[in-house]
Amino acid sequence: MEQEPCHRAAPPHTHPRQVPIRTALTALADPVRLLIVRELAGSADWTRSCGSLRVPVGKAALSHHFSVLRTAGLVEQRDEGAKRLNRLRRAEFEERFPGLLDLVLRAEDDAGDG
Repeated sequence: MEQEPCHRAAPPHTHPRQVPIRTALTALADPVRLLIVRELAGSADWTRSCGSLRVPVGKAALSHHFSVLRTAGLVEQRDEGAKRLNRLRRAEFEERFPGLLDLVLRAEDDAGDG
């Protein structure tokens, strides 16, 4: 007997236009979420699954961090087969908060130079 494919509900996404600055800053202040954003910033859209990211947390914590990033308008996710693929909403976030993402990513680069 053939099994029906399992369909997960699509996660809710918030467009950056609807995000208060405090929500954006809180999302970017967490070291694990910053790692996620950095990895996605260095990858092409829709090429990174949640499991491919090098972060020091388990699945439940990773799920929470992605929820915060979606709520802050930073990340968009879609399911492709059994994988959930991700993209950084760089252009949309830049439109809402000009320069913020680049500043945060550059600050992380500068921290490694010290």
